[in-house]
Amino acid sequence: MTWQKEADTAARLARQAGDLLKSRFATAMQIDHKGTTDLVTEMDLASERLIRDELARAFPGDLQFGEEAGGADFRRGRVWVFDPLDGTTNFAHGLPIFSVSIALCEDGRPRAGAVHQPMTGETFTARAGGGAFRNGEPIRVSAQTDLQQALVVTGFPYVPGPVIEEMMARLRRLILATQGVRRLGSAAMDLCYVAMGRFDAFWETSLKPWDVAAGALLVEEAGGRVTDFAGSPMPIDRGQILASNGHLHTAVQALLAL
Repeated sequence: MTWQKEADTAARLARQAGDLLKSRFATAMQIDHKGTTDLVTEMDLASERLIRDELARAFPGDLQFGEEAGGADFRRGRVWVFDPLDGTTNFAHGLPIFSVSIALCEDGRPRAGAVHQPMTGETFTARAGGGAFRNGEPIRVSAQTDLQQALVVTGFPYVPGPVIEEMMARLRRLILATQGVRRLGSAAMDLCYVAMGRFDAFWETSLKPWDVAAGALLVEEAGGRVTDFAGSPMPIDRGQILASNGHLHTAVQALLAL
């Protein structure tokens, strides 16, 4: 199966949802809390409604699993897994770093997906066995082999709590070992940037399937490697992720070990 129709649909809907988000960016809106620091805006909900409605029209036999309304068990059958607004805190603060992520999973494995970044106009797409693309042009991970020259990226859980010391220990090691560490606030964007070589590696914990489904496929199809911190194959509900250009994977993995 080529998964072309699914990839095209994911890209189209990610752009539509992105246009909706961009139209309300930096305007007054309803903001609520799902947790102490975990925000949800009216635009998260509006974007998810758009995606759900359009997916139901395009693939009426498929199931859905989204961040805001939940849904089917993505580990069984054909299930669309999506984040209608990845980077909600950035969006709510008027920071133009956020994205829409949509992926089709078959028995828990991403097969096609897209991530759209409304403020840059970039749409990243991938399909299993078909490569990775940015605005229709093929992309590849970086060729960097020297960790000291690498630019890496990470993210922090909403409630660090008992893992704060582990998180800071890993962060310190990577700061000292690399050219630089960034934190953008959108895991889907981080993965896209690894896929196209802007970053050489990405790591994070406490992630959800909708955060990584499309992005993990993008990295793999762009020639990179995606595992958990132990180097094992990573189901998208594993929580922790290490994605890299492949060349630096073992070195970064060693620094993440505690």
